[in-house]
Amino acid sequence: MARNDQRRGRGRDANNEQNDLVDKLVGINRVAKVVKGGRRFGFAALVVVGDEKGRVGFGSGKAREVPEAIRKATERAKSGMIRIPLREGRTLHHDVRGDFGAGHVVCRAAPAGTGIIAGGPMRAVFETLGVQDVVAKSTGSQNPYNMVKATFQALLRLQSPRTVAARRGRKVSDILGPRSAPAKIKSSAVSEK
Repeated sequence: MARNDQRRGRGRDANNEQNDLVDKLVGINRVAKVVKGGRRFGFAALVVVGDEKGRVGFGSGKAREVPEAIRKATERAKSGMIRIPLREGRTLHHDVRGDFGAGHVVCRAAPAGTGIIAGGPMRAVFETLGVQDVVAKSTGSQNPYNMVKATFQALLRLQSPRTVAARRGRKVSDILGPRSAPAKIKSSAVSEK
């Protein structure tokens, strides 16, 4: 078994990477399948997984037992992880909007010390992503699946200044513009009064 893992490139590094991941259970529902003899009950789980350093993924799984549904959802989340650019490793680069079905979310960059101002499923996404300061609002469906998918649509639209500069063939400083210094009061204007 170990030789096969090494051949496929999944040695120690892959195991360490898997151990660094944080997973959060967003929601669990009881679902029913109607069959000839009546109803068969099972469970559906929605899980968000991230490394708190800019990578995050989500997955859903169904099974007859809760732990099996959570395991399936976690595996799907790990296999579908995406990397999101973060400013200073703590917030978003710019404000962004995401839509999925009837779910609409708005995510805004925030100054240091703001914290995560977001509700339920969106909070789980930002915590596992590693965002420390963000203001987010859901203005549509309260369904956790739609909220998580809309949040991911918003995150996929994020662009770092470096990628924008590379696409335009310019420098990062040209994209960001000059850093504005605090305005100085002219001494002559003060002395005249």
